[in-house]
Amino acid sequence: MLVQFFFGLRNAGVPASIRELLDLMAGLEARLAFMDVDEFYQLARVCMVKDEKYYDRFDKAFARYFNDLSSLDDVIEALIPNDWLRTEFLKQLSEEEKAKIESLGGLDKLIEEFKKRLEEQKERHEGGNKWIGTGGTSPFGHSGYHPEGIRIGGESKNKKAVKVWERRDFRDLDDSVELGTRNIKIALRRLRKFARSGAADELDIDDTISSTARNAGLLDLKMVPERHNAVKVLLFFDVGGSMDPHIRVCEELFSAARSEFKHMEYFYFHNFLYESVWDSNVRRHSERIQLLDVMHKYSADYKIIFVGDASMSPYEIVQPGGSVEHWNDEAGELWMRRLRETFDKVVWLNPVPPEDWGWTQSIGMVEQIMEGQMYPMTLGGLEEAMAYLAK
Repeated sequence: MLVQFFFGLRNAGVPASIRELLDLMAGLEARLAFMDVDEFYQLARVCMVKDEKYYDRFDKAFARYFNDLSSLDDVIEALIPNDWLRTEFLKQLSEEEKAKIESLGGLDKLIEEFKKRLEEQKERHEGGNKWIGTGGTSPFGHSGYHPEGIRIGGESKNKKAVKVWERRDFRDLDDSVELGTRNIKIALRRLRKFARSGAADELDIDDTISSTARNAGLLDLKMVPERHNAVKVLLFFDVGGSMDPHIRVCEELFSAARSEFKHMEYFYFHNFLYESVWDSNVRRHSERIQLLDVMHKYSADYKIIFVGDASMSPYEIVQPGGSVEHWNDEAGELWMRRLRETFDKVVWLNPVPPEDWGWTQSIGMVEQIMEGQMYPMTLGGLEEAMAYLAK
Protein backbone atom coordinates (compact mmCIF):
# COMPACT_ATOMS: atom_id res chain seq x y z
CA MET A 1 0.00 0.00 0.00
CA LEU A 2 2.75 2.49 0.96
CA VAL A 3 4.89 1.47 -2.00
CA GLN A 4 2.23 2.80 -4.40
CA PHE A 5 2.03 5.99 -2.33
CA PHE A 6 5.84 6.31 -2.49
CA PHE A 7 5.95 5.98 -6.28
CA GLY A 8 3.03 8.40 -6.55
CA LEU A 9 5.11 11.01 -4.72
CA ARG A 10 8.12 10.35 -6.94
CA ASN A 11 5.99 10.66 -10.08
CA ALA A 12 4.64 13.98 -8.80
CA GLY A 13 8.18 15.36 -8.51
CA VAL A 14 8.67 14.98 -4.75
CA PRO A 15 12.33 13.82 -4.28
CA ALA A 16 11.56 11.20 -1.65
CA SER A 17 14.00 8.34 -1.07
CA ILE A 18 13.77 4.85 0.39
CA ARG A 19 15.13 6.29 3.65
CA GLU A 20 12.08 8.55 3.96
CA LEU A 21 9.75 5.64 3.18
CA LEU A 22 11.36 3.54 5.92
CA ASP A 23 10.96 6.44 8.35
CA LEU A 24 7.27 6.66 7.48
CA MET A 25 6.80 2.93 8.01
CA ALA A 26 8.60 3.15 11.36
CA GLY A 27 6.29 5.99 12.38
CA LEU A 28 3.23 3.95 11.49
CA GLU A 29 4.55 0.95 13.40
CA ALA A 30 4.98 3.24 16.41
CA ARG A 31 1.35 4.33 15.91
CA LEU A 32 2.23 8.00 15.45
CA ALA A 33 -0.73 7.96 13.07
CA PHE A 34 -3.53 5.47 13.50
CA MET A 35 -6.77 5.18 11.50
CA ASP A 36 -6.90 8.90 10.73
CA VAL A 37 -6.28 10.53 7.35
CA ASP A 38 -5.17 13.83 8.87
CA GLU A 39 -2.67 12.13 11.16
CA PHE A 40 -1.32 10.06 8.28
CA TYR A 41 -1.06 13.21 6.13
CA GLN A 42 0.92 15.08 8.78
CA LEU A 43 3.23 12.15 9.49
CA ALA A 44 3.77 11.39 5.78
CA ARG A 45 4.59 15.01 4.98
CA VAL A 46 7.07 15.26 7.85
CA CYS A 47 8.81 12.07 6.74
CA MET A 48 8.66 12.42 2.96
CA VAL A 49 9.11 16.16 2.30
CA LYS A 50 12.37 17.87 3.17
CA ASP A 51 11.77 21.20 1.41
CA GLU A 52 8.59 23.25 1.81
CA LYS A 53 8.54 24.14 -1.89
CA TYR A 54 7.33 20.56 -2.53
CA TYR A 55 4.29 20.85 -0.24
CA ASP A 56 1.90 21.50 -3.13
CA ARG A 57 3.20 18.51 -5.12
CA PHE A 58 2.89 16.34 -2.03
CA ASP A 59 -0.71 17.46 -1.45
CA LYS A 60 -1.70 16.69 -5.02
CA ALA A 61 -0.03 13.27 -4.93
CA PHE A 62 -1.64 12.55 -1.55
CA ALA A 63 -5.10 13.40 -2.86
CA ARG A 64 -4.51 11.42 -6.06
CA TYR A 65 -3.37 8.38 -4.08
CA PHE A 66 -6.57 8.18 -2.05
CA ASN A 67 -8.72 8.90 -5.11
CA ASP A 68 -7.02 6.09 -7.01
CA LEU A 69 -7.63 3.35 -4.43
CA SER A 70 -9.40 0.43 -6.06
CA SER A 71 -12.71 1.07 -4.32
CA LEU A 72 -14.37 2.89 -1.46
CA ASP A 73 -14.20 -0.37 0.45
CA ASP A 74 -10.41 0.04 0.60
CA VAL A 75 -10.77 3.44 2.22
CA ILE A 76 -13.48 2.26 4.58
CA GLU A 77 -11.60 -0.85 5.70
CA ALA A 78 -8.29 1.00 6.00
CA LEU A 79 -9.52 4.12 7.75
CA ILE A 80 -12.86 3.43 9.43
CA PRO A 81 -13.19 -0.14 10.68
CA ASN A 82 -16.33 -0.86 12.69
CA ASP A 83 -14.68 -1.16 16.08
CA TRP A 84 -12.79 2.12 15.64
CA LEU A 85 -15.85 3.98 14.44
CA ARG A 86 -17.90 2.70 17.31
CA THR A 87 -15.25 3.57 19.92
CA GLU A 88 -14.56 7.02 18.52
CA PHE A 89 -18.25 7.84 18.15
CA LEU A 90 -19.09 6.82 21.68
CA LYS A 91 -16.22 8.85 23.15
CA GLN A 92 -17.58 12.01 21.53
CA LEU A 93 -21.24 11.57 22.38
CA SER A 94 -23.23 12.93 25.28
CA GLU A 95 -26.00 10.86 26.84
CA GLU A 96 -28.55 12.94 24.94
CA GLU A 97 -26.80 12.31 21.64
CA LYS A 98 -26.58 8.59 22.33
CA ALA A 99 -30.32 8.58 22.83
CA LYS A 100 -30.80 10.32 19.47
CA ILE A 101 -28.94 7.57 17.66
CA GLU A 102 -31.64 5.14 18.64
CA SER A 103 -34.00 6.96 16.24
CA LEU A 104 -32.10 5.28 13.41
CA GLY A 105 -32.00 1.88 15.11
CA GLY A 106 -28.72 2.27 16.98
CA LEU A 107 -25.08 3.02 16.16
CA ASP A 108 -24.51 -0.25 14.32
CA LYS A 109 -27.34 0.51 11.93
CA LEU A 110 -26.09 4.10 11.42
CA ILE A 111 -22.61 2.89 10.44
CA GLU A 112 -23.98 0.09 8.28
CA GLU A 113 -26.26 2.48 6.42
CA PHE A 114 -23.40 4.94 5.93
CA LYS A 115 -21.20 2.27 4.31
CA LYS A 116 -24.05 1.02 2.17
CA ARG A 117 -24.75 4.45 0.75
CA LEU A 118 -21.05 5.04 0.07
CA GLU A 119 -21.03 1.86 -2.01
CA GLU A 120 -24.23 2.70 -3.87
CA GLN A 121 -23.58 6.37 -4.58
CA LYS A 122 -21.68 7.02 -7.82
CA GLU A 123 -21.62 10.83 -8.07
CA ARG A 124 -21.90 14.11 -6.19
CA HIS A 125 -25.39 14.83 -4.85
CA GLU A 126 -27.08 17.97 -3.59
CA GLY A 127 -30.49 18.02 -1.89
CA GLY A 128 -32.78 15.06 -1.30
CA ASN A 129 -33.24 12.79 1.66
CA LYS A 130 -31.05 9.77 0.96
CA TRP A 131 -27.65 10.27 -0.68
CA ILE A 132 -24.46 11.66 0.84
CA GLY A 133 -24.11 15.28 -0.21
CA THR A 134 -25.13 18.84 0.57
CA GLY A 135 -28.54 20.16 1.57
CA GLY A 136 -31.65 18.05 1.83
CA THR A 137 -32.68 15.91 4.77
CA SER A 138 -30.27 12.96 4.49
CA PRO A 139 -28.61 11.91 7.77
CA PHE A 140 -25.29 12.02 5.88
CA GLY A 141 -23.44 14.85 4.13
CA HIS A 142 -23.66 18.44 5.32
CA SER A 143 -25.94 21.52 5.41
CA GLY A 144 -29.02 19.30 5.55
CA TYR A 145 -31.94 19.13 7.99
CA HIS A 146 -31.89 15.60 9.42
CA PRO A 147 -31.80 15.77 13.24
CA GLU A 148 -28.92 13.30 13.56
CA GLY A 149 -26.40 11.52 11.40
CA ILE A 150 -22.81 11.72 10.13
CA ARG A 151 -21.69 15.00 8.59
CA ILE A 152 -19.27 14.64 5.68
CA GLY A 153 -17.41 17.79 4.61
CA GLY A 154 -18.26 21.46 4.85
CA GLU A 155 -19.42 23.32 7.93
CA SER A 156 -22.37 22.31 10.00
CA LYS A 157 -25.59 24.23 9.37
CA ASN A 158 -27.90 22.79 11.99
CA LYS A 159 -25.19 21.59 14.45
CA LYS A 160 -26.93 18.18 14.79
CA ALA A 161 -24.35 15.82 13.33
CA VAL A 162 -23.43 12.84 15.48
CA LYS A 163 -19.90 12.91 14.12
CA VAL A 164 -18.12 15.43 11.91
CA TRP A 165 -16.42 13.73 9.01
CA GLU A 166 -14.44 16.68 7.68
CA ARG A 167 -12.65 16.89 4.34
CA ARG A 168 -8.99 17.87 4.56
CA ASP A 169 -8.05 20.98 2.56
CA PHE A 170 -4.41 21.57 1.73
CA ARG A 171 -2.70 24.89 1.12
CA ASP A 172 -0.73 25.29 -2.11
CA LEU A 173 2.98 26.02 -1.73
CA ASP A 174 5.30 25.36 -4.64
CA ASP A 175 8.43 26.86 -6.16
CA SER A 176 6.31 28.45 -8.91
CA VAL A 177 4.26 30.61 -6.54
CA GLU A 178 4.80 34.33 -6.11
CA LEU A 179 7.30 35.34 -3.48
CA GLY A 180 6.74 36.62 0.02
CA THR A 181 9.37 38.21 2.27
CA ARG A 182 9.97 34.95 4.15
CA ASN A 183 10.33 32.91 0.97
CA ILE A 184 12.68 35.50 -0.51
CA LYS A 185 14.92 35.31 2.56
CA ILE A 186 15.06 31.51 2.22
CA ALA A 187 16.08 31.78 -1.44
CA LEU A 188 18.64 34.56 -0.85
CA ARG A 189 20.42 32.36 1.67
CA ARG A 190 21.78 30.36 -1.24
CA LEU A 191 24.00 33.38 -1.91
CA ARG A 192 26.18 33.28 1.18
CA LYS A 193 29.89 33.48 1.84
CA PHE A 194 30.56 33.84 5.54
CA ALA A 195 33.56 35.70 6.93
CA ARG A 196 34.64 37.21 10.23
CA SER A 197 35.80 40.81 10.30
CA GLY A 198 35.74 43.80 12.62
CA ALA A 199 36.02 43.91 16.41
CA ALA A 200 36.36 40.66 18.34
CA ASP A 201 33.14 40.88 20.34
CA GLU A 202 31.68 37.36 19.98
CA LEU A 203 32.56 34.50 22.35
CA ASP A 204 34.38 31.61 20.69
CA ILE A 205 33.07 28.72 22.78
CA ASP A 206 35.25 25.98 21.30
CA ASP A 207 38.49 27.96 21.63
CA THR A 208 37.50 29.09 25.15
CA ILE A 209 37.00 25.47 26.26
CA SER A 210 40.31 24.36 24.71
CA SER A 211 42.25 27.29 26.17
CA THR A 212 40.71 26.80 29.60
CA ALA A 213 41.65 23.11 29.55
CA ARG A 214 45.24 23.95 28.56
CA ASN A 215 45.29 26.55 31.34
CA ALA A 216 44.70 23.93 34.06
CA GLY A 217 41.03 24.84 34.38
CA LEU A 218 41.54 28.58 34.83
CA LEU A 219 38.97 30.34 32.67
CA ASP A 220 40.53 31.78 29.51
CA LEU A 221 37.95 33.61 27.39
CA LYS A 222 38.53 33.82 23.63
CA MET A 223 36.68 36.30 21.44
CA VAL A 224 36.27 36.45 17.64
CA PRO A 225 34.70 38.96 15.23
CA GLU A 226 31.06 38.42 14.35
CA ARG A 227 30.42 36.04 11.49
CA HIS A 228 28.47 37.66 8.65
CA ASN A 229 27.61 37.21 4.99
CA ALA A 230 30.51 38.66 3.02
CA VAL A 231 28.73 38.63 -0.33
CA LYS A 232 28.45 42.10 -1.86
CA VAL A 233 25.37 43.00 -3.90
CA LEU A 234 24.21 45.84 -6.14
CA LEU A 235 20.43 45.94 -6.74
CA PHE A 236 18.94 47.85 -9.67
CA PHE A 237 15.15 48.35 -9.55
CA ASP A 238 13.00 49.34 -12.52
CA VAL A 239 10.38 51.82 -11.28
CA GLY A 240 7.27 53.42 -12.76
CA GLY A 241 5.01 52.59 -15.68
CA SER A 242 4.43 48.88 -16.19
CA MET A 243 6.30 48.09 -12.96
CA ASP A 244 3.61 49.69 -10.76
CA PRO A 245 1.63 46.40 -10.40
CA HIS A 246 4.80 44.72 -9.10
CA ILE A 247 5.62 47.23 -6.35
CA ARG A 248 4.67 44.84 -3.53
CA VAL A 249 6.97 42.01 -4.59
CA CYS A 250 9.81 44.48 -5.22
CA GLU A 251 9.37 45.89 -1.72
CA GLU A 252 9.47 42.36 -0.28
CA LEU A 253 12.65 41.57 -2.21
CA PHE A 254 14.24 44.83 -1.04
CA SER A 255 13.30 44.16 2.60
CA ALA A 256 14.62 40.60 2.50
CA ALA A 257 17.85 41.60 0.76
CA ARG A 258 18.62 44.32 3.33
CA SER A 259 18.36 41.77 6.14
CA GLU A 260 20.44 39.13 4.34
CA PHE A 261 23.34 41.15 2.89
CA LYS A 262 25.58 43.37 4.97
CA HIS A 263 27.20 44.84 1.87
CA MET A 264 24.33 45.96 -0.36
CA GLU A 265 23.70 49.10 -2.39
CA TYR A 266 20.67 49.85 -4.54
CA PHE A 267 19.78 52.09 -7.47
CA TYR A 268 16.75 52.85 -9.61
CA PHE A 269 16.21 53.09 -13.36
CA HIS A 270 13.22 53.32 -15.68
CA ASN A 271 12.63 50.61 -18.30
CA PHE A 272 16.29 50.10 -19.22
CA LEU A 273 19.81 51.02 -18.18
CA TYR A 274 21.38 54.21 -19.57
CA GLU A 275 24.25 56.53 -18.63
CA SER A 276 22.85 57.38 -15.19
CA VAL A 277 20.80 55.90 -12.35
CA TRP A 278 19.51 57.32 -9.05
CA ASP A 279 19.09 56.26 -5.42
CA SER A 280 16.14 58.52 -4.50
CA ASN A 281 12.99 58.62 -6.59
CA VAL A 282 11.98 61.98 -5.08
CA ARG A 283 15.19 63.66 -6.33
CA ARG A 284 15.76 61.61 -9.45
CA HIS A 285 15.58 64.60 -11.80
CA SER A 286 18.10 66.66 -9.83
CA GLU A 287 20.43 64.07 -8.30
CA ARG A 288 21.64 61.46 -10.75
CA ILE A 289 24.54 59.04 -10.36
CA GLN A 290 26.64 58.38 -13.42
CA LEU A 291 26.80 54.69 -14.29
CA LEU A 292 30.51 55.02 -15.01
CA ASP A 293 31.01 56.16 -11.41
CA VAL A 294 29.14 53.08 -10.19
CA MET A 295 31.32 50.79 -12.30
CA HIS A 296 34.50 52.49 -11.03
CA LYS A 297 33.47 52.65 -7.36
CA TYR A 298 32.44 49.03 -6.78
CA SER A 299 34.77 46.08 -7.31
CA ALA A 300 34.18 43.37 -9.89
CA ASP A 301 33.21 40.81 -7.24
CA TYR A 302 29.93 42.61 -6.51
CA LYS A 303 26.91 40.54 -7.57
CA ILE A 304 24.56 42.55 -9.79
CA ILE A 305 20.79 41.95 -9.67
CA PHE A 306 18.38 43.78 -11.98
CA VAL A 307 14.68 43.69 -11.12
CA GLY A 308 12.29 44.69 -13.89
CA ASP A 309 9.63 43.46 -16.29
CA ALA A 310 11.79 44.27 -19.36
CA SER A 311 8.59 45.42 -21.10
CA MET A 312 9.18 48.45 -23.32
CA SER A 313 9.62 49.58 -26.88
CA PRO A 314 12.54 47.78 -28.57
CA TYR A 315 13.89 51.23 -29.53
CA GLU A 316 14.52 51.96 -25.86
CA ILE A 317 17.09 49.17 -25.88
CA VAL A 318 18.89 49.46 -29.21
CA GLN A 319 18.58 53.09 -30.38
CA PRO A 320 20.29 56.32 -29.24
CA GLY A 321 17.52 58.67 -28.14
CA GLY A 322 15.26 55.70 -27.47
CA SER A 323 14.63 56.56 -23.82
CA VAL A 324 11.13 57.83 -23.10
CA GLU A 325 12.40 60.29 -20.45
CA HIS A 326 15.52 61.92 -21.88
CA TRP A 327 17.86 61.94 -24.85
CA ASN A 328 20.40 59.17 -24.48
CA ASP A 329 23.44 59.63 -26.71
CA GLU A 330 24.26 55.94 -26.58
CA ALA A 331 21.91 52.97 -26.77
CA GLY A 332 20.91 51.27 -23.53
CA GLU A 333 22.19 47.96 -24.90
CA LEU A 334 25.71 49.42 -25.02
CA TRP A 335 25.56 50.52 -21.38
CA MET A 336 24.29 47.11 -20.26
CA ARG A 337 27.13 45.35 -22.08
CA ARG A 338 29.67 47.67 -20.43
CA LEU A 339 28.26 46.86 -17.00
CA ARG A 340 28.28 43.11 -17.69
CA GLU A 341 31.91 43.33 -18.78
CA THR A 342 32.82 45.17 -15.54
CA PHE A 343 31.21 42.81 -13.04
CA ASP A 344 31.68 39.05 -12.84
CA LYS A 345 28.05 37.99 -12.29
CA VAL A 346 24.88 39.78 -13.43
CA VAL A 347 21.28 38.45 -13.39
CA TRP A 348 17.87 39.87 -14.24
CA LEU A 349 14.76 38.99 -12.17
CA ASN A 350 11.49 39.38 -14.07
CA PRO A 351 8.11 39.55 -12.25
CA VAL A 352 6.28 38.72 -15.49
CA PRO A 353 5.33 34.99 -15.62
CA PRO A 354 7.72 33.06 -17.95
CA GLU A 355 4.84 31.80 -20.07
CA ASP A 356 4.16 35.42 -21.08
CA TRP A 357 7.71 36.36 -22.01
CA GLY A 358 7.27 35.30 -25.62
CA TRP A 359 4.49 37.85 -26.14
CA THR A 360 6.79 40.85 -25.54
CA GLN A 361 9.64 41.42 -27.98
CA SER A 362 11.72 43.49 -25.56
CA ILE A 363 11.80 40.68 -22.96
CA GLY A 364 13.42 38.37 -25.50
CA MET A 365 15.92 41.10 -26.42
CA VAL A 366 16.90 41.71 -22.79
CA GLU A 367 17.18 37.96 -22.15
CA GLN A 368 19.52 37.69 -25.11
CA ILE A 369 21.66 40.60 -23.87
CA MET A 370 21.80 38.91 -20.47
CA GLU A 371 22.95 35.71 -22.22
CA GLY A 372 20.08 33.75 -20.74
CA GLN A 373 20.55 34.94 -17.15
CA MET A 374 16.95 36.12 -16.76
CA TYR A 375 14.90 34.41 -14.07
CA PRO A 376 11.24 34.62 -13.02
CA MET A 377 10.34 36.26 -9.70
CA THR A 378 9.27 32.98 -8.11
CA LEU A 379 10.87 30.99 -5.33
CA GLY A 380 12.34 28.55 -7.84
CA GLY A 381 13.53 31.33 -10.15
CA LEU A 382 15.18 33.25 -7.33
CA GLU A 383 16.92 30.10 -6.08
CA GLU A 384 18.29 29.45 -9.58
CA ALA A 385 19.52 33.04 -9.83
CA MET A 386 21.25 32.86 -6.45
CA ALA A 387 22.84 29.53 -7.36
CA TYR A 388 24.28 31.13 -10.50
CA LEU A 389 25.60 34.16 -8.60
CA ALA A 390 27.17 31.91 -5.98
CA LYS A 391 29.29 29.96 -8.49
